[in-house]
Amino acid sequence: MFLLISFIGGIVLLVLGYVLYSQLIVKNFGVETERETPAYVLEDGSDFIPMAESKNWLIQLLNIAGTGPIFGPIMGALYGPVAFIWIVIGNIFAGAVHDYYLGMISLRNNGAHLPALAGKYLGKPMKHVVNIFASLLLLLVGTVFVTSPASLLANLTPAFMNNWFWVVIIFIYYFLSTMLPIDKIIGRIYPIFGAILLLSCIGVLITLFTSGNIANVPELNLQNMHPDGVSIIPGIFFTISCGAMSGFHATQSPIISRTIQKEGQGRWVFYGAMITEGVIAMIWAAAAMALFDRVDLSALIKAGTASAAVSEIALTLLGSVGGTIAILGVIVLPITSGDTAFRSLRMIIADYINLNQKPFKNRFAISFPIFAMSTALMFIDFNILWRYFNWANQTTAVIALFVSTAYLIYKSANYWVTLIPGVFMLYMVILYLLTEKIGFGLEMQLSYYLSAAITAVILVVFIIYVRKTKEALTKDSLLINDHLPIKAIYPELLSNN
Repeated sequence: MFLLISFIGGIVLLVLGYVLYSQLIVKNFGVETERETPAYVLEDGSDFIPMAESKNWLIQLLNIAGTGPIFGPIMGALYGPVAFIWIVIGNIFAGAVHDYYLGMISLRNNGAHLPALAGKYLGKPMKHVVNIFASLLLLLVGTVFVTSPASLLANLTPAFMNNWFWVVIIFIYYFLSTMLPIDKIIGRIYPIFGAILLLSCIGVLITLFTSGNIANVPELNLQNMHPDGVSIIPGIFFTISCGAMSGFHATQSPIISRTIQKEGQGRWVFYGAMITEGVIAMIWAAAAMALFDRVDLSALIKAGTASAAVSEIALTLLGSVGGTIAILGVIVLPITSGDTAFRSLRMIIADYINLNQKPFKNRFAISFPIFAMSTALMFIDFNILWRYFNWANQTTAVIALFVSTAYLIYKSANYWVTLIPGVFMLYMVILYLLTEKIGFGLEMQLSYYLSAAITAVILVVFIIYVRKTKEALTKDSLLINDHLPIKAIYPELLSNN
């Protein structure tokens, strides 16, 4: 019975998080239901295009749900049921909050991406720093999300359709989806991808119970069950990211902020999509715990990455036909994040150099070098790319949460809802950098104290900056008047559009 409470109870809490906590988050932001959105005012036939709420939600879900909410929870299952705690708590109070505020702040800033928002709310030098950081993250994401679906597809197809065959096919799709208007490929093909994804998750969930395997999931406890003794702190916060909180989402939400029809839709599109991703993460974490003991799961992951565990879980629970469909559902996730990772990178670079993206030639001028660099990264070991991605991903989340906190402070709103998770993850990314091999490899006990000290210094600098900035604000400042009509506060955009 306790088992059912830990798993089903976790999913129920996620739903309640959307029903209850999201209302507080939305009210705190101050939605203007009648304000025209950038999708209408700045419509350009490419990136700014009004789309239905249901389509925006589905695209947002598929954009943010790379391999993270499946691969991450499967690897997180090595820690035991403590993984459920981070998925549920992290999602409701950190990840969904992160996605909602960044998406809505972007919407209020005409679809601006994280570098521009960081420059506006944290100081101009931050724009340049975050631009480099976000561009590197997206390049890593796009490359990683070519490799993982290609390996899964190669296992399902004849020998001549090997890994490199699928790499080429996926790259061609990514290039087209990066170049063409969002409603031409992404807007049309995503409903099909979404149906496959959701059906596969539902199939895994149902068969977990009908097969009786759900009884194998350990009871909820705080014990670290990782067979290799990897520390829960900070390890679990980087192993399970997309299902709980992920900075990659901060690069994706601005894409949808350019297609939302009304501000009130942001609750379902941004917060709701993240809660859905949390449910997906819960299902796959439970499946991994139900079918494997931690030693066997660890060996399987080391032998073939988490994709090997995905195949084993799907085929065991759903059989050859259903399992293949489920694997296709998993393949959908990285593909539908990789395409928008490259698209987002194109938009960030275009915004940074102020290059209008309406002409096709301008989109091509930015896209071609991006894909050339990604191709070069394909020859670097996947595991190395993944480790650097994990750290860069959560560091980006910290930046997005601090941008949101500054925004709320300037608007005299409740900033604790973003500051608390922001400071918590700031501490974790510093601790991760100090202790991991990709960083300084310091002893854990010493790193606890150093991380606390560095976090405190950064927090003090942040507080001093935002206080000085707020004190200098006038009643006409754009930092506090972004709720006004776009036509009134940005007339120059209309003349250039």
